[in-house]
Amino acid sequence: GLEGSSTKQNSSGAIEYRTIFNQLLPNKVFHDKFHAMSKSNNNNRTVAQNRKARHDYFVLDAFECGIVLTGTEIKSVRAGNLNLKDSYASIENGELWLFGVHISPYDKGTYYNHEPERDRKLLMHKHELIRLRNKIREKGLTLVPLSVYIKNGRRAKVELGLVKGRTAHDKRDMIADRDAKRNIARAVRGNGDYD
Repeated sequence: GLEGSSTKQNSSGAIEYRTIFNQLLPNKVFHDKFHAMSKSNNNNRTVAQNRKARHDYFVLDAFECGIVLTGTEIKSVRAGNLNLKDSYASIENGELWLFGVHISPYDKGTYYNHEPERDRKLLMHKHELIRLRNKIREKGLTLVPLSVYIKNGRRAKVELGLVKGRTAHDKRDMIADRDAKRNIARAVRGNGDYD
C-alpha cells in the first residue's frame, strides 16, 4: 500500500481510505502546520496566494504574521486586489518587513490613496522573530509570503514561508511527483466504491 496511508473495512465491506492526505501533499510539514491554524478558525478567507513561490521553493516552515496597512490598503486587500508575485520579506534593524507586494489603489479612494508597492511592516511575536532570524542565517534560506487571508472577517494576515530555492532538477522531480500523486488519487477514488 501507500506509505503513510491506512485502510479499514466498514460494515458494508467497502474499503475506507484514510490518511491518504499525507501522501498526496508535496510538503506535509508545511500543510500540517497550515491546516492546524485553519482548524482553529474556520472564518479565514484567503484573498491571495503565491503559486510561484510554491513552484520555485521548498517550503521548510510557515508563520502567521500581522501586517500594518492603511485604510485604503485593507479595503483593497479585502477585495482581493493584491499580487504576491516576486515579493519577499526581510528582517531589517530587528523588524520584519514585506517588499514587492502590489496592492492596487482603492477604486473609491481619494487623494490620500496608498502607494501600491510601498514597503510594509509585518508583525510577529519577538520570540518567533528571534527564532526566524536564526533560521534564515542558514545558507540559501529566504522568506516569502505564501498567502494573505482575512482572519475572523477583520484583520489581514500574511502566511510567511521560510523557503529554500529549488534547482531545475528539483522542479522536474516535483512535477513528476505531483503527476504521480494525481494518478494515485484518481486510482484511490476509482477503487473506493465496492458492491
